Amino acid sequence: MTSERFDAGQAVRREVLGDAYVDASLNRATAFNREFQTLVTEYCWGEIWTRDGLPKQTRSLLNIATMIALNRPHELEMHVKGALRNGCTADQIKEVLLQSTIYVGVPAGVDAFRVASTAIAEAEKPAAAA
Repeated sequence: MTSERFDAGQAVRREVLGDAYVDASLNRATAFNREFQTLVTEYCWGEIWTRDGLPKQTRSLLNIATMIALNRPHELEMHVKGALRNGCTADQIKEVLLQSTIYVGVPAGVDAFRVASTAIAEAEKPAAAA
């Protein structure tokens, strides 16, 4: 059973992260974590990302800064790729990484640049092949 919030969240999640990423997340869901996938889809994506107060690009850049501060490299990689899909540039992402480095620390910045560099290179591969 889905709700309007879930459906809206699913649409935004697919727009930002891509069908392949979302399909993989949902296909990996188990009886143990399926409710978590629903929670994330409904509330992160359906309740917050659908709000009019900030454009998706700003939300992506805020999430990048947050993932750096929380030391969540897997989520950072996902949100860097999502930011690029949302129309953010590599230069904008770099500026967020530099800003975050000053406020959360150089070791966090080192890791963030490593993760973001790899994510950006991976995201640019299909574009370079076309």
